[in-house]
Amino acid sequence: MAQAVEEWYKQMPIITRSYLTAAVVTTIGCSLEIISPYHLYLNPKLVVKQYQFWRLITNFLYFRKMDLDFMFHMFFLARYCKLLEENSFRGRTADFFYMLLFGASVLTGIVLIGGMIPYLSASFAKIIFLSNSLTFMMVYVWSKQNPFIHMSFLGLFTFTAAYLPWVLLGFSVLVGASAWVDLLGMIAGHAYYFLEDVYPRMTGRRPLKTPSFIRAMFADDAVVVARPANVRFAPPPADEQPRFEN
Repeated sequence: MAQAVEEWYKQMPIITRSYLTAAVVTTIGCSLEIISPYHLYLNPKLVVKQYQFWRLITNFLYFRKMDLDFMFHMFFLARYCKLLEENSFRGRTADFFYMLLFGASVLTGIVLIGGMIPYLSASFAKIIFLSNSLTFMMVYVWSKQNPFIHMSFLGLFTFTAAYLPWVLLGFSVLVGASAWVDLLGMIAGHAYYFLEDVYPRMTGRRPLKTPSFIRAMFADDAVVVARPANVRFAPPPADEQPRFEN
C-alpha cells in the first residue's frame, strides 16, 4: 500500500506534486500548531504597510482544519490539477504555472477590490484564504476544456463535465459552505478560459501569452510523436530508387 502511494506521488507532474505537497504540509503544520494561520492569511494592510508579501502566496496553501472538507479539496486538487497538467498543458509546464499565477492574481484582486465596495466589504473581509477558490478555478477550466465527458455525482445522477462546477456549487450550498468561495473560483476560471480560448479565436490575438522569464524557469520536454520504421517523408536517394528494365 505504501509503495503504491509512493509511486502515485512520484508519477505526479511537477506543478501538481509541488502544490499538493505545500498544501498538505502547511495544513498539517497548522493542525499541529507548528505554524500559525495568523501568519498565513491574506491581510492587505499587513502586506502593504509591514511588507509581509508572503501572505500573497501562503493564503493559497492553507485549507483550514483537517476534516472531510480538507480531504474533499485535496482529492479535487490532486485530480484536476493533474489532469490539466498532463493533458491540456502537456509539455507546457510554464503555461500551466502562468495559468495558476493568473488565477491567483485575479482572485486576490477581486477580494481587495471587493473589500472597498460598500455593502460588500463585510462579505469580502471574511475571505482570508483563497486556496479553495484556486482549486475550484482548476475544476472550472478543466470542465470547459472537457465539456462532453460523462460524470456521476455520488452515484445519484449523471451529467456532463460542463455542469460540474454548478453541481459542486449546489453541493456546497446544501452542506452550508460559503458559496462565495466557489463563485470566486468560477469567475477566475471563466476569465482565464475566455482570454486563453475564446478571445484568441475571435480576434487572433492571445493576451495571456506566457512571459519569457517564466518560460526560462521550466525546461519542458518536447512532445515526441513516433512514426513507423522505414517510412520516408522525402524521395529516396537516386542509387536506392528501383530500376525497371524494358
